[in-house]
Amino acid sequence: MVRFKRLMMGVLTAAVLLAPVSAQASIRGTVEDFLDQVAAFANPSAVEPPPSGIVRPVTHVTPRNTLASVIIPEIQMPSVGVPELPAPRIETPLKKFFCAEYARVRSGMAVFGDAKLWWSRAKNLYARVHAPAEESVMVFTATQRLKLGHVAVVTHIVSSREIRVDQANWENHGEIDHATPVVDVSKKNDWSQVRVWNMKSATYGRVYPVTGFIAKQLVRQASAQ
Repeated sequence: MVRFKRLMMGVLTAAVLLAPVSAQASIRGTVEDFLDQVAAFANPSAVEPPPSGIVRPVTHVTPRNTLASVIIPEIQMPSVGVPELPAPRIETPLKKFFCAEYARVRSGMAVFGDAKLWWSRAKNLYARVHAPAEESVMVFTATQRLKLGHVAVVTHIVSSREIRVDQANWENHGEIDHATPVVDVSKKNDWSQVRVWNMKSATYGRVYPVTGFIAKQLVRQASAQ
């Protein structure tokens, strides 16, 4: 460090002698400050603190290769668009439909007979499951109120407890109900009991038992995948 300081003092002397008189003081002060910073870096404890009341200016050196100089592009998460559900509505067709007739045309499934027979007649033809799937047919169990049963086509899966269905003749007027909300009210969330939205009263009706759902694909095709 002593040799380095002596070398720099020699450089200072040469610079002062060669520089104009007006610039000699500025050069001398600059080199002296530099030497003080080098000495402080090499041995911080050996540097004497400035006299009381004198504040020595601090030179901030910003390195060229720093994280601040690196431009990092902002990463944006892809936005996932959720389509809006259609509003429930009632269609009055020119021809009155029964639920099984409409479900057969709407789904394209070759199942015939009353709605209460669809579950058994779909065996060996279509996949029978107990969870809703889009374009599947929900089969209501025949009861004292639904003596012939009922079938509806699933159009949207809203959540594990809610779906939308298209159905016909739910109010026994041959009408077609589009985007009808249906909620699962079973204790095990197995879709064995549901409540159907009533278009006229704008409330959910009584609880109805459900046998299951008939998927559109053939059993042989589904098992082969």
